[in-house]
Amino acid sequence: MSTAIGKSVQRKEAWDKVTGKARYTDDFPITGVLSVRLLTSTYAHARILKIDTSEALRIPGVKAVLTGADCPELFGPLVLDRPALAKDVVRYAGEPVAMVVAQDEPSAEAAVRMIGVSYGQLPVVLTPSEAIAKDAPLIHSQTNGYKKVTTDIYPEAGTNIASRYRMWKGNPDKAFNGCDVIVKRRFFLPPSDHLAMEVRTARAEISSDGMVSITTSSQSPYTVRKQLSEAFTIPAGKIQVRVPFVGGGFGGKAPVMLEILAFLASRKVGGKAVRLTIPREQDMASAPCRIGLEAEIKIGAKKDGSIQAAEMTYWVDCGAYTDISPYMAKAIAVDCTGPYQIENLSCDVLCVYTNHTYTTSFRGFAHDSYTFCVERSMDILARKCSLDPLEFRLHNAILPGNLTPSQVMDSRSLMGDLTQCLDKIKPLSEWDGGKAVLIKRGIVRAKGAACFWKTENPPTDAISGAVITFNPDGSVNLNTGVVEMGSGGQTHLAQILAEKLQIDDDQVHVVMDVDTRTAPEHWKTVASLTEYMAGHAVVCAADDLLEQLRGNGAQALGCSPAEIEVSHGRVYSRKNPGNFIPFKDIVQGYQAKDGSSIGEPVIGRGGFMLKGLSQLDPQNGRGKTGPAWTLGAQVVEVEADTASCTYRIIAASTVIDVGKVINPEAMRSMIAGGMAMGISLASREAFSYDAVGIPRAPNLRTYKLLHIGQEPDYRVGFVETPETESPYGVRSYSEHGIIGIPAALGNALSTAFGKEFLSLPLTPERIWQMSGEAGS
Repeated sequence: MSTAIGKSVQRKEAWDKVTGKARYTDDFPITGVLSVRLLTSTYAHARILKIDTSEALRIPGVKAVLTGADCPELFGPLVLDRPALAKDVVRYAGEPVAMVVAQDEPSAEAAVRMIGVSYGQLPVVLTPSEAIAKDAPLIHSQTNGYKKVTTDIYPEAGTNIASRYRMWKGNPDKAFNGCDVIVKRRFFLPPSDHLAMEVRTARAEISSDGMVSITTSSQSPYTVRKQLSEAFTIPAGKIQVRVPFVGGGFGGKAPVMLEILAFLASRKVGGKAVRLTIPREQDMASAPCRIGLEAEIKIGAKKDGSIQAAEMTYWVDCGAYTDISPYMAKAIAVDCTGPYQIENLSCDVLCVYTNHTYTTSFRGFAHDSYTFCVERSMDILARKCSLDPLEFRLHNAILPGNLTPSQVMDSRSLMGDLTQCLDKIKPLSEWDGGKAVLIKRGIVRAKGAACFWKTENPPTDAISGAVITFNPDGSVNLNTGVVEMGSGGQTHLAQILAEKLQIDDDQVHVVMDVDTRTAPEHWKTVASLTEYMAGHAVVCAADDLLEQLRGNGAQALGCSPAEIEVSHGRVYSRKNPGNFIPFKDIVQGYQAKDGSSIGEPVIGRGGFMLKGLSQLDPQNGRGKTGPAWTLGAQVVEVEADTASCTYRIIAASTVIDVGKVINPEAMRSMIAGGMAMGISLASREAFSYDAVGIPRAPNLRTYKLLHIGQEPDYRVGFVETPETESPYGVRSYSEHGIIGIPAALGNALSTAFGKEFLSLPLTPERIWQMSGEAGS
């Protein structure tokens, strides 16, 4: 009987957060801490001719001013191509150029304004199309000259192409010749922002013995330690990175940016404690954002709707520096077709430098972007075949024995069951065939569908660890390197542990803050891999714990360890279950009636390393980048006013194969949260740049998000096809609610207005322009 799995358990940090007691990085005292402020570029592409800091240094309270000359090192998780502070050249508007360390914030702000920078403007490229055009200005003169951190990055010399990935299977040219219907479309999706409620922030201090202490709002504390250690030749053991609660990340707090700057600032002032917090406007313009994407999709099918071939090209706008973008390009390549059986495929994915803000991972790791292109194409193809869009998807759904784009064979355990998801979403969304229905004059209702899938792209040797200790009352403490940023991963790990030990979940206490000196390493809190990777480590640590308890119990009860059972907070012999020892009396060893000591203190430890993954073959893309897939189906219903080109979203539905529902309400909420992000992203969010690459008003007065009261009815259903290699069969799911929503909304609005919408965001203005009324 389950004790914790499958129950709607309250999140472990809930009370701290709802009572305001939770402490985030910028909640800690600022007394005795110097303030740091950044000066950023006002040009998208320019030479730095001169930086004059003399006036800034005269401001009372200013301790130091840093420029690119103070840090010649280059940084990046995949390619070392980004300076901490621009040196010689700026490559995007908002790039940090100088940094002031001062006694307080007003002094730092005043000094930043007094720094004089002379620029020599250079040509800008603002889209991947411009960047790959013949004779396009090069953003990096040594595209293939930077040091690569990983081997599967393929920059192309003399171009703005930072990397390229290719998928090939079957014979697409021949297959297209046999198609009855062919759809070919071009898509454009702009960059946008993560917009977590907590802006990025970091603190740094260097003690007299050389110990570097970093406190940061980061999803990847161990990556912070690694990059600082390697860049500045500091032993990793001399670097302590601490992460309290993170106020939302969505992938945007996985990069290492402010931590490096905070370290440089502290080093410049003799190791004193410094605090670097950037305001919202600077966070939006300077910190890494979500990718932009251009794509050209060609798909062919028989009259009955059977897809025969696909030819796809994706151009990922990585901005001025690569960060993790090449791996987002790789992720698109691996899953480029969506969850469909397409035997003949040609796909190229290019990661391209532009003079935009550089990009990084965003919830869904580029899958929301490419899925919009694929699923819009699928809808157009379905209608050309005169088929119900859901039935068309059901007809082409990937099945066991089919091959993915990277030629991994499908199985139910590996990927789940898309057919069940499609069958289940019909009643959940009240699917009516996907045709526009006239409600009254000028008002129509329409529904749009989309399918999605996603596998992960971690390092092939990514690791995770867990340590479990006991309290005198018999409860346990769980310590991992997982960052709590609102995703509830720590709570689910506690449920996994409680289930394994057969105890109540309230007997599991979780160490929420991460400290790299005391918590076992966890690769990163990204890719929805917490339950898989850290879950394996927790199970392993629990097994170690149980073995030790059996050993203590065998000695105390005078029997073999094989006879000992451990459950419900007790250790007992199967032969005599009435003779038991409570955890509290045996977890620190056992004292016999005669006073003699028996056994040892029980401390469980467990580790996990990913296995069975590979890099992709650069010729045909063959390989396996993630442990498994998660897939599902989504539907969005809209009510549209065809005269005013406005609309409202009535309902959004998702059915997802999660393998095993660990915590029903928490998982439903997480999926609904992703759906809300998808609706906001698709209906209103985008970065806008002028002709020379300057962001237009990067602030929350003009960059609009979905607000409370604007949200539709969220409907979430689950399919449970266990992933046999995952703890209790659970699949990755935290990101997936967002992936198909932009496409489903695009399909619904295209149906409602009778137009083909091939770009985002789908604002009333854009719909009006597409409707041909802009010139009337």
